[in-house]
Amino acid sequence: MGFVCSATWTARTGHEQEVRAALEELVAASRTEPGNLAYHVYGSAGEPRVFRIFELYTDEAAFQAHVGSEHFERLALGRAIPLLESREREFYSTLSD
Repeated sequence: MGFVCSATWTARTGHEQEVRAALEELVAASRTEPGNLAYHVYGSAGEPRVFRIFELYTDEAAFQAHVGSEHFERLALGRAIPLLESREREFYSTLSD
């Protein structure tokens, strides 16, 4: 079974581009992680402050390794998350491999 994190990040007004830039770097680094199967970030022209993130890992341990990685701490915790108005996360398990 795979482990899924579905997140919605809403940037504070005026910080959309900074959050977008950090996410672009985070995507590239996260996709190189051994347990990462997919990492996609979506933005909407109609909601430029809202970013939806879809992450798929081999298991929860791989996700925990991701949130403990240097690039997550630097790009997400250090740059993007402090600029957010809100951050929501939901977790799922895939029904099949």
